Amino acid sequence: MNFKEYGNLNNKTIILLHGGGLSWWNYKEEAERMQDRYHIILPILDGHAGSDKNFTSIEDNAQEIIDFINDNYNGHIGLLGGLSLGGQVLLEILSKKSDICDYAIIESALAVPMETTYKMIRPVFSMSYGLIAKKWFSKMQFNSLKIKKSLFEDYYRDTCEIKKEDMINFMEANSKYEIKSALEDTKAKTLIVVGDREKSIMKKSAHIIHKKIKESRIEIIPNYSHGEFSINNPTQYIKYIEELVADSNT
Repeated sequence: MNFKEYGNLNNKTIILLHGGGLSWWNYKEEAERMQDRYHIILPILDGHAGSDKNFTSIEDNAQEIIDFINDNYNGHIGLLGGLSLGGQVLLEILSKKSDICDYAIIESALAVPMETTYKMIRPVFSMSYGLIAKKWFSKMQFNSLKIKKSLFEDYYRDTCEIKKEDMINFMEANSKYEIKSALEDTKAKTLIVVGDREKSIMKKSAHIIHKKIKESRIEIIPNYSHGEFSINNPTQYIKYIEELVADSNT
């Protein structure tokens, strides 16, 4: 797994995990704005543009990040955050290592398996994958995600680099992921966020996660669709981080 890093190594460490089909730039603005106060690490999940290996599973990605934290930070950091697929990787990390971080922000993580969607992913993407390189198609997909327009070139460049099998694999993994019973043992103080314009299954997932994690609170953010919050509103996202994390060195 490859990583982008910002800030001073001596400051409190924050790791933020991007959504499926995106890359480290999901949190670029947050990292740039917080680098004077925190050490920010932005992993590139397997199978995505800039990664060093193919995507195998959410569980494998989680273990890679745990190993990275064990090897470099004595097994513990200040905060972990994640969006969508990255949020699922975060859930898996919290399940595997209960004391890995003090705080966590889980954004729009699916916790209810979608069997019908899972069955459709491979045939649909096998037929439509070739369209990804077409700029008109990519713009249509990009606009449906409601990401700010300044990120289109990053999105287009990086989606074109994702191999078909990787894209199918991480989308299938996203659609069938189930949270583990060990999640309830996490010691992280956790904020769960979801947009009020997201599908009902995403709001249901947020409530399931909230019920599972004892030290958690849930916030349904008005006027946001799936994935918009951390990408389009870094100011508010940073505010949420600062509310969770004490501004002192680890």
